[in-house]
Amino acid sequence: MNLTKLDPDMSVDEIMRRWPATIRVMMRNGMLCIGCPIGVFHTVPDACAAHVLDEDSFVRELLEAIGSAAASDDPSAFPTVP
Repeated sequence: MNLTKLDPDMSVDEIMRRWPATIRVMMRNGMLCIGCPIGVFHTVPDACAAHVLDEDSFVRELLEAIGSAAASDDPSAFPTVP
């Protein structure tokens, strides 16, 4: 998967559902987005602002998690079918 950026309109909930490997990134950054009712509305910029995180660094971490999982043939790297 050659993903260079995330859709800025995608909610954090959708990101975690499509790429479960990103859940570890959320948790590592102290984000309680997993199961949060706001997660379906918050985009990455919204969540970074709410948690006072550097958006560029956070997005890099997300992309690394997605890419690493894809490189290892981890099924969590690939979009799931709803």
